[in-house]
Amino acid sequence: MGSDKLTHLDDKGNARMVDVGGKLETAREAVARCHVLLAPATFELVKAGNLKKGDVLTVAQVAGIQAAKRTWELVPLCHQINMTFVGVTLTLNETDHAVDIEATARTKSETGVEMEALVAASTAALTVYDMCKAVERGIRITDLRLIHKSGGQTGTWEGE
Repeated sequence: MGSDKLTHLDDKGNARMVDVGGKLETAREAVARCHVLLAPATFELVKAGNLKKGDVLTVAQVAGIQAAKRTWELVPLCHQINMTFVGVTLTLNETDHAVDIEATARTKSETGVEMEALVAASTAALTVYDMCKAVERGIRITDLRLIHKSGGQTGTWEGE
């Protein structure tokens, strides 16, 4: 379990970056997931690779990997960390006409990689949206969440 204290606030309630200098470097991993819900016709275009902007799944995969490595530039209080691995998998879900996204981030660092996994998954989803928006505006990105975290002082956590 985590602390009930917000670590990104100082004693006066001001935002601050947490000092991780005294922590031990450990192997850390985080996995995040989300879904991109498409209309059946849009789903079929993605599946067939027939969108004008190109191969949606490959471009979104690369975008997610790239975004994870730049999380510290996007989220103000995140640390710049050395990523040892980032993987983004996009799977076509025929039943829900969706693209299911899973992002994994790993490091050996003093701080975790939860934000990197979440940024990777969300950026991959946004890229799917961007590449499909010309044919559908009602695309929904849903259920962005952390499903696994390991390493560090708090150990392993499993979500749903």
